[in-house]
Amino acid sequence: MTTPLSIHTPTGDPRGGIVVVQEAFGVNEHIEDVCERLAHEGWLVVAPHMYHRTGDPKFGYDNFIEVTPHMRALNSDDILEDVDAAFAHLAGAGIAVSATGIVGFCMGGTVALVVAARRDIGAAVTFYGGGVTESRFGFAPLIEEATHLRAPWLGLYGDLDQGIPVEAVEQLRIAAASSGEVTEIVRYPEADHGFNCDRRASYNESAAHSAWQLMLAWFSAHLR
Repeated sequence: MTTPLSIHTPTGDPRGGIVVVQEAFGVNEHIEDVCERLAHEGWLVVAPHMYHRTGDPKFGYDNFIEVTPHMRALNSDDILEDVDAAFAHLAGAGIAVSATGIVGFCMGGTVALVVAARRDIGAAVTFYGGGVTESRFGFAPLIEEATHLRAPWLGLYGDLDQGIPVEAVEQLRIAAASSGEVTEIVRYPEADHGFNCDRRASYNESAAHSAWQLMLAWFSAHLR
């Protein structure tokens, strides 16, 4: 089954490529907006549609009950297949592995770290990815995956996130550093889960602006 891809092309020659991995709510307007903003920065951007096996739906942020069956239908093999399809598109466009990055939000943040541990890429960024001390989608907990990082990785977390305790984030910091790769975790004391999304009640403008700039700087520094 072919993975549908949302593709956003920059003006002029791309400086590299970035795969954007969706939140639990699908490749919705927010994810498309993230892609467009990254393309405006000069990157060729691809977002794989992870829910294509269950109809490729998009959900509102107050609709988590309907989201759950689609999340539960995902597994590690299918997720990696979808991400690999996005990487293949970038490679076909002439983007080198060293110039290829990945960023994910919410469940996509989990995926971004796992991919950085299991694939050769240039850099990765995680926005509030869960599954830090517990398994998700058949992957190992992130504190285990992170010890195998193959690329520079940046993690961005909010201290008010009820699903990702600060203590777990600090365990992840230690695990990631043990990989030998360049890693960094930035915590925002006043931010909750989903703080980057201006369509969510948890949006935190200050944290979102800071995290966005850190992400751009991370990719600029590490993608060649």
